Amino acid sequence: MHAKNKSKSPHVASSLGYYISLGGAVLILLWIGIFKFTPTEANAIKPLVENHPLSSWMYSILSVQSVSNLVGVLEILVAILLILTLKFDKLKKYAGFAMCVIFLMTLSYLFTTPNMWKIIDGVPYTDFFILKDLMYLGFGMHLINYRTV
Repeated sequence: MHAKNKSKSPHVASSLGYYISLGGAVLILLWIGIFKFTPTEANAIKPLVENHPLSSWMYSILSVQSVSNLVGVLEILVAILLILTLKFDKLKKYAGFAMCVIFLMTLSYLFTTPNMWKIIDGVPYTDFFILKDLMYLGFGMHLINYRTV
């Protein structure tokens, strides 16, 4: 007698991991996107945006709150695009590209914002909240190269 093929088990775990990553990305993008409409978040991102060579120009034509609102709208739109990938596989590539743009930009703030890095007890320290974007960048790259089975 031959043992049954148990190859479905890794596929189930992989699928579960995919949906957890997708749900996490949607949650983060929606939640943070909505938070961008508050004055607290608008002021919190100002030092990041105003010190970045690709975004600093925005404050010369828009208010602090308008810039934050624009970023929030983009994050919410990407979250919606991610939700749509559940029905339309072809959108995964576009959602992945949008995620890569967003999260490469936020990660680059670590290098363009003055005083972002400090040394505490000999260990480099930064805003670890931004470092979560490494995982979302990886998920975006995964979506760009996603192949249906």
